[in-house]
Amino acid sequence: MKKLAFTLIITLLYVSQVFAQSAEKVEMADTLRSSGKIYVVVAVASVVFIGLALYLFSIDNRLKKIEKK
Repeated sequence: MKKLAFTLIITLLYVSQVFAQSAEKVEMADTLRSSGKIYVVVAVASVVFIGLALYLFSIDNRLKKIEKK
């Protein structure tokens, strides 16, 4: 019963945080979107993410080789 009450309280606190966000538009996003620079931001974020993923896969392959030895 205590676990259910704790889960309910945590859920209610989470929902209150979601409703606490303002409904105003973000000016920076609108500015980037209107000037077309949002695509540059998305491209840079994608390149960084792909680079990190490739780096992690290369480390994983190296560790597999070391484990086989």
